Amino acid sequence: MQVSVESTSALERRLTIGVPAERIETEVNKRLQQTARRAKVPGFRPGKVPMSVIRQRYEESARQEALGDLIQASFYEAVLEQKLKPAGAPSVEPKVFEKGKDLEYVATFEVYPEFEVVGLEGIAVECLQAEVAEADVDNMLEILRKQNTRYQQVEREAQDGDQLNIDFVGKIDGEAFAGGSAKGTSLVLGSGRMIEGFEAGLVGVKAGEERVLSLTFPEDYQNLDLAGKAAEFTVTVNAVSEAELPELNAEFFALFGISEPSLEAFRAEVGKNMDRELRQSIKSKVKTQVMDGLLAANPIEVPKALIENEVNRLRVQAVQQFGGNIKPEQLPANLFQEQARRRVALGLIVAEMVKQFEIKPDESKVKAMIEEIASAYQEPEQVVAWYYGNEQQLGEVRSVVLEEQVVDTVLQKASVTDKTVSYEEAVKPAEAPQAA
Repeated sequence: MQVSVESTSALERRLTIGVPAERIETEVNKRLQQTARRAKVPGFRPGKVPMSVIRQRYEESARQEALGDLIQASFYEAVLEQKLKPAGAPSVEPKVFEKGKDLEYVATFEVYPEFEVVGLEGIAVECLQAEVAEADVDNMLEILRKQNTRYQQVEREAQDGDQLNIDFVGKIDGEAFAGGSAKGTSLVLGSGRMIEGFEAGLVGVKAGEERVLSLTFPEDYQNLDLAGKAAEFTVTVNAVSEAELPELNAEFFALFGISEPSLEAFRAEVGKNMDRELRQSIKSKVKTQVMDGLLAANPIEVPKALIENEVNRLRVQAVQQFGGNIKPEQLPANLFQEQARRRVALGLIVAEMVKQFEIKPDESKVKAMIEEIASAYQEPEQVVAWYYGNEQQLGEVRSVVLEEQVVDTVLQKASVTDKTVSYEEAVKPAEAPQAA
């Protein structure tokens, strides 16, 4: 087999492969012999059909099948011989494809980048230090109460925070417009759900009252047909209800699966969950800084084939998350391009870190992570057993642990500073990472 390789770019390779005609004919004859043993041809018993008849009927399809298999096999042999690592399927262009001649074709494909991870000492990481204080638990209890607010109808003027049940009709230049009307809809005053001036214009109304609001849609309104236009809303108030926060009692505790009807037990459970959230948030922010640092210190070229595969995965995830009747391939690729590029680059860098520093999953950390996950469930022992009985899920945990060990390896060499902050600041979502 003849093989020549050409580098057409940093990652693209062009293999010219020649397969001897003798090998092709051997494969064709092998398939014809297999066909002869099972072919059913009128006038002949199975297995007794003359080879000349078999060849006349089946040689063309046998040759096409043999050529397809030989291209696949010879490409695999060639990349092994040349010590290449394809990052995707090749694009095959036949050069000589004639009977009786050597098969010659060109395979163009991308390879994985070859690099060494560098610059760990130059990565700066700020590690947040925080604790869950009693005041933080108090604030969380109030948040949980507000999330379970009930509304009771009242016979008074509406105030901020009240919930109204309203009918409304919106008009522009005296004509009702699409999406500008509703009946029996609930609206909490001060929620910011409606355009500016709508909710403020209903403060002071009573049930049964009608108000006309003259408003203007914002210039940057998402519906461009309405952006910047003046509109008139006729609003009829059906009911006014005030917020009623639930008491911290057994009934409220039961909403969160707390069987022990005491405030002390509920506070302890809330505090435990907050502590878990705090640790995860700090760990996530450290990991983001490490990954940003690795990307900045190791600007590698990424195979287009891998980016395309990742874009397709992100499309599927988006459809699963947001639903609707849209198909993944209908989502524009450019929406996911930069995110896909970052994820692929990080995947390659992390994989090289694992190889370069000979990192293996620490089984004690795998066990600790599974127990941490299980602690959020009512019967943690069953969750632990399920993970260890499910090889795929266990493998996913090992991958996460391996990534954490990569982060730890970087932290041993990076410039790390501690910063003491409040619980609220520590759990506040970090800004989106910059694309690679």
